[in-house]
Amino acid sequence: MRPALAVSVSSLPRGADLAYEPKFDGHRMLVFRDSGPGGAPEVQLQARSGRIVTAAFPDLAAAARRLPPGTVLDGEVVVWRDGRTDFAAVQKRAMATAQHAPELARSLPASYAAFDLIAEAGTDLRARAYRYRRERLVALLEPLGPPLQAVPMTLDAEEAAAWYEALPAIGVEGLVAKQLGRTYRSGARTWQKLRHTTLRDAAVTGHTGPATGPRALVVVLRGGDGTPVVSAPLSPALRAQAAAALPPGTAGPEGRATAAGLGEIGYRPLEPGLVAEVEVRTTRHATVTVVRLRLPQDTDPDTNGNAGADGEG
Repeated sequence: MRPALAVSVSSLPRGADLAYEPKFDGHRMLVFRDSGPGGAPEVQLQARSGRIVTAAFPDLAAAARRLPPGTVLDGEVVVWRDGRTDFAAVQKRAMATAQHAPELARSLPASYAAFDLIAEAGTDLRARAYRYRRERLVALLEPLGPPLQAVPMTLDAEEAAAWYEALPAIGVEGLVAKQLGRTYRSGARTWQKLRHTTLRDAAVTGHTGPATGPRALVVVLRGGDGTPVVSAPLSPALRAQAAAALPPGTAGPEGRATAAGLGEIGYRPLEPGLVAEVEVRTTRHATVTVVRLRLPQDTDPDTNGNAGADGEG
């Protein structure tokens, strides 16, 4: 199932029919709860890309078995550490193998911030208004409690503005505005997203993984202190594009740089020449996501403008 998406805006939307939700700094996930043979609970967790990530989040899968059959939720996976969300920890959880996922679930337990109810008791709710879906979402999740919780919501624009200013301290990266009467449109950008992020150019100085399919890029932010930063994992489309565009590697030794959530890792240095547009998350230190590569033939400013195949929307 394709999730609904949001278009980025530069100021807080206002209107009598708008609702506001905090935008948590996590990974987008759809939760499907159904019944298997003999009525046994079946759960499937789907990333934004469509990839099934149930094995990576056994704690959330176990919690989702408490949902009634025929439930489909849309929301964000977050990991709380020291009173704030930790995006690097979420990335680590999402990349876990089935072998290591249970251990990470114990050391970095995940929470699910649900913001929409797509189906209830097997009934597709996408044609219903947001106000109805929100009412049913709260009624469904309130009796269950953590780690499955409905995100806060307000109809007051001034309260939303206060959230926008105050909540980055706990890792909330912005706000999402939704029209109360609007249906859920899979794949369409009908919501509005105001984020605490900054787009910047960066010089690509290396990569992790093979040159034929780099997993992440190592970049130096323009205007920064020259420290190389390992990006978040590249989306499949960007991996293919980077593989075709990377300049030749240098003859020097392997470089070392710090990757969020992983510590210091090795990377393969590159000759200078390639520039990337990156998103710097201001709610976390030095968390960089490659938005697009600046290629000579690239004239579309929105090319691959999403943060990653499994990231937020």
